[in-house]
Amino acid sequence: MNGGRLERRKAQTRAALVDAARTILTSRDPAGVSIQEITEAADVGFGSFYNHFPSKQELFDLAVATAAAEHRALLDVATAGLTDPAEALAVAVRVTARFPRTYADLARLIDRVGTGYPAAYRIDALRHAHDVGRLCFDDAEVALACVNGAVLGVLHHSLHADDQTIDDAADRLAVGLLRMFGLVEGDARKVVSRPLPTPPAAP
Repeated sequence: MNGGRLERRKAQTRAALVDAARTILTSRDPAGVSIQEITEAADVGFGSFYNHFPSKQELFDLAVATAAAEHRALLDVATAGLTDPAEALAVAVRVTARFPRTYADLARLIDRVGTGYPAAYRIDALRHAHDVGRLCFDDAEVALACVNGAVLGVLHHSLHADDQTIDDAADRLAVGLLRMFGLVEGDARKVVSRPLPTPPAAP
């Protein structure tokens, strides 16, 4: 087997392990999952696991990181071209809180990871919104933690809801966060009433 083919096989095996870990994270606590279960789900040999990862924790960490990177890319697409920083935040919140309907597996993974899930909304965007006077808060990191915590709570609440309930909860959350950051209710509701972009295909 030539070097190029070997490297492709290794990359495919690694990707299969990461995909399996992501699938497992939608329904299981990693602590209760064996490496045997992971390799069976990935359809790769047990011994190949340690050719790629020193521990299952490192695999699950990478699985979460890849999910968060895809999430951030979705938000970058959704907010591209927006000139109102308040709308950019509202869109990021509304898109993410709709994941139980639009990207169910990603929603379940985020819910499983909880507060350990990396922030997808960029803190630099939040700081910019503050610097231009559009949003009001004292500390950007605390503000981002408030956004993430609120989104996690609503996402969990919506996992078994119907589509309309999911959408309504997402929009109400966005209004509430904008009001918390200083917008008057009328302005917040006007921002949230703007149409969302059509979501791309599921990652």
